[in-house]
Amino acid sequence: MNCLRKLACLLAAAALPGACSFAQGGTDYGSGIKLNLDKDGSRYIRFITWNQIWFRNIKNNPGTLVNGEESDRTTDIGARRLRMLALVQVSPRYLILTHWGINNQTFVNGGGSGTAGTGGYGQGKKPQLFFHDVWNEYAVVPVKNPATGKTNKNTLFLGAGLHYWHGISRMTSASTLNFLTIDAPIFNWPLIENSDQFARQYGLYVKGVIGKLHYQAHLNQPFATNQTPAEAANRAVDNSGATKLATGGYLDYQFLDQESNVLPFRVGTYVGTKKVFNVGAGWYHHKNGTRSSPKAGETAKHDISIFAADAFADLPVGPKKEKMAVTAYSVFYNYNFGPNYWRNVGIMNLGTDNATVPAGMKAVEGAGDARVLLGTGNIWYTQAGFLLPQSISKKVRFQPFAAFTTKKLQAFEKPIPNWDAGMNAFIDGHHAKITLQYSQRPIHNNLRQPMGSRPEWLMQFQVYL
Repeated sequence: MNCLRKLACLLAAAALPGACSFAQGGTDYGSGIKLNLDKDGSRYIRFITWNQIWFRNIKNNPGTLVNGEESDRTTDIGARRLRMLALVQVSPRYLILTHWGINNQTFVNGGGSGTAGTGGYGQGKKPQLFFHDVWNEYAVVPVKNPATGKTNKNTLFLGAGLHYWHGISRMTSASTLNFLTIDAPIFNWPLIENSDQFARQYGLYVKGVIGKLHYQAHLNQPFATNQTPAEAANRAVDNSGATKLATGGYLDYQFLDQESNVLPFRVGTYVGTKKVFNVGAGWYHHKNGTRSSPKAGETAKHDISIFAADAFADLPVGPKKEKMAVTAYSVFYNYNFGPNYWRNVGIMNLGTDNATVPAGMKAVEGAGDARVLLGTGNIWYTQAGFLLPQSISKKVRFQPFAAFTTKKLQAFEKPIPNWDAGMNAFIDGHHAKITLQYSQRPIHNNLRQPMGSRPEWLMQFQVYL
C-alpha cells in the first residue's frame, strides 16, 4: 500500500495541479460548452473538443528506415487525435452533428497532401482538417413525447449522412474519449481507411430502444476500392468494382443501467459512475467487396461478411466510500473477406522499407510498427481494468488494465497472440488523464511464420472539454 501511495503522489505531481473533482466526466464540467437556444435548454448547440498527445518508444520491425536512416528503435512525440465536434438540437425532433479534426501527425508524416522535404510545407507539417461525421437525424418516436412530456419506453430515430452508427460490435462504435486501454485494437474497425473514411461511410441509419433492447442498423455506400489481386495467388484484396450497397447492424440488451444513445460513441470505461452489464451481437455484409485470382487469367469476386458477439460490464465493487469498480469487455469476431485475405496496419507509423535488407530478413508486416491487423478468420479480444480505492489518492484515481488478443487467420498457420498492460491516471475523470501502456507486437517472416515480437512503450496525455 505504501508503494501505491508513493506512485499516486508521483503521478499526481506530474499531472495537472489543483484537480478537485472526479467522475467519468468531471463534476466541474457540467454540461460542457453549451449554448441554449431557448429558455428551457431543449434547443441548444454543444461543442466538444479534445486532444490526445502520444509519447512513444518503439522497437521497429527489421528493415526499417526513419527519414532515410536505419532505425532499430524510435522515440517520438506526436498527435494521435486533435478534434472538435458540434451537436445542434434544432428542435425536440431534429438533430444535426458535425465532427472534424486530424489524426496521426508525427515528425515525419501525417502532414497535408503534397507536404515533403524541408521547409514550411515539409514532411509531417500542416495536416488537412477533414470531416469525420456529418449527419442529420429525425426523431420519429422521441425519448419524450413533445406534447405530454412523458418518457417513451420505445424510441425510433432515422438519420442520413457520413455516420458512425455501425454494425458489428460495441467497440466498432467506440468513443475515442474514454477508452479503457490507451486506444482501440483497430481491428474493431475492420474497413478502416479502405472502404470507409476513418471508420465512417455515407448511408442511412435507424436507431432506438425497445425496452432494454438497444438497436442500430444501416444501409451504406462503401467507398470504392480497386486493388489488383496477385496473379494465381488466391489471396483476396479490396476491389469492389461498381460498389454495391452494404448493410450492418448491432443490437445489445442492457440489463442494468441504460446507456444514452443520443450519440453513437460507446463508452470504454465509466470508472465507477454507472452500473452496466450488456450483451450484444452484430453484422456487416458487402456483396462483391473483394477479388482474388485463384488461377492464371481468372478473377473471382467475394462478399465481405462479418459477425460479432460481445459482452460489456462496468460495475462498482467493494465499500462505497472507496469508489472502486471493475470494467471488462470481451468480443469475438468472425471475418470473411475472401480467401487468404489479411491487412497490415501501423499506427502513426514512422518507418519506411529499407530496400538493401534481404526479403528473408524482413517482417511480412512491413517496416516500423506495422502489424498483422486482421484477415479472413476469427479474432477474440478481451480487456479488463480495476479502479483502485480512492483511499490511495482522491485527487488522482488509478486504474490498472490489461488486454489480450488472439487471431486465428486463414493465411497464417499459427494463431497470432498479443497483449497489452498499463494504467490510467484520472485527474478529472476522462477530461484530464494520463495513460501508460506496454505492448508486445508479434511479427512474422516472409513465409508467415512467427519470428518473435517487438516491445512498445506508449504514454498518452488527454484533455477534452
